[in-house]
Amino acid sequence: MKQDDELDDLVRKRIRGLRVALGWSLDDLGTRCHLSPSTLSRIETGHRRIGLDQLTAISRALGTTLDQLVESVADEDVVIRPQHDPVRGLTAWMLNPETGPRGMTVAKIRITRPVPRRGVDELKVHPGKDWFLVLSGTIVLLLGERTITVTTGQAAAFSTMVPHAFGAQGGPAEVLAILDHDGQRTHLVGSPRVDEP
Repeated sequence: MKQDDELDDLVRKRIRGLRVALGWSLDDLGTRCHLSPSTLSRIETGHRRIGLDQLTAISRALGTTLDQLVESVADEDVVIRPQHDPVRGLTAWMLNPETGPRGMTVAKIRITRPVPRRGVDELKVHPGKDWFLVLSGTIVLLLGERTITVTTGQAAAFSTMVPHAFGAQGGPAEVLAILDHDGQRTHLVGSPRVDEP
């Protein structure tokens, strides 16, 4: 089966699956998208080609977007591959590939870099807020003049306008982080990353 045929088949299954999940009959969907139930039946079963105008009306009626209805089925949509930055001692799994609501990014981060020494160049400032939950290990957060130890199961939230830096204490640590746009750019981008082997 060609890739276009596979996607076409998937779109038909999505239309039927969404309709059934909503508890709608073909008549119900037909009323909402101004298509006859017989046309919708032929679309769902593959006995009729789907026109763009029909697809747009169907997606709107089902409460989804055209992009979501026809999105790719490649494994990139399923498998989240780590991005390893050995220079900075970070490995990140971007859990939401697109920037989330209000510019937020969710990432699991494995931190191997040790706690930085308190110095002018070590502590960074950027607009926004950072949040993280320690999944394993211990993180030491340098926040202004304070040194804060955050252990497994604990979380931290702080204004990133306060000079800050963090590192792992006693071995690698893993965190689940929510970063705004500036936090993502500061903490996860900055030196070239390569896929971890």
